[in-house]
Amino acid sequence: MVPNLARRRLEAGQLALGFGVHHLRGSAVGMIAAATGYDWLFIDMEHGATSVQEATQIAIAALNQGVTPIVRCCKDALFEGTRALDNGAMGVVVPHVDTVEEARAVAAAFRFPPLGTRSWGGPPFAYNFQPPATAEAQEELNREILVACMIETPEAVENAAAIAAVPGVDVLMIGTSDLTASMGIAGQIGHPDIQAAYRKVAAACQAAGKILGMGGVYDEEWARTYIQGGARFLLSGSDHVMIMTAAKARSGFLRGLQPG
Repeated sequence: MVPNLARRRLEAGQLALGFGVHHLRGSAVGMIAAATGYDWLFIDMEHGATSVQEATQIAIAALNQGVTPIVRCCKDALFEGTRALDNGAMGVVVPHVDTVEEARAVAAAFRFPPLGTRSWGGPPFAYNFQPPATAEAQEELNREILVACMIETPEAVENAAAIAAVPGVDVLMIGTSDLTASMGIAGQIGHPDIQAAYRKVAAACQAAGKILGMGGVYDEEWARTYIQGGARFLLSGSDHVMIMTAAKARSGFLRGLQPG
């Protein structure tokens, strides 16, 4: 089976760095992410215009490029997550999980029986088309697939302990941008209420033996603060932002040179 590199990092107590895929579509995306030091792809089917077809082509290529493909599907489109898992993805991130009932539905959708209700089918990409017996493969995939619920509202923060306790949920990932917006403090990622939310969700994760994740924090000061507070499953930034940052630095350098 292709190893879930993000899970291996987390099991070792390390940071698992995610490369956001919003605009890129080519088969080299995973290779680029691995070459630049990332552990997993955040293939965004919520805010990106990425189809299941495009997401799975990126995922299939990434499986043997040294980076783990993980998709984000919409909460009301869990079926897109299962299709992605059947076709190369090794994990799913679900946004806006506010209640324990929603978390249970997420876990059930992405785990095979007896842990969940996921259907068996599709090409065995996770095994490079050479899977073991069905029962063994389902048990192994239940262990390897990474499932993250995003915490993005005060209600979700309040329910964090119950959500973290759901079997089959591996990560509680704070969507910091949406959390600030839902609290009426849009963009204030260092606000005392956001700091308190991080502490509360971190405590819930620690009590349940789950992983704290972080998205929407790219400021070095606050990224350091929340990582020191326990965040380890990290969305490091999106492709377009990183391309623009590097491109702007290069154009600024070249325009600052004087012709001879």
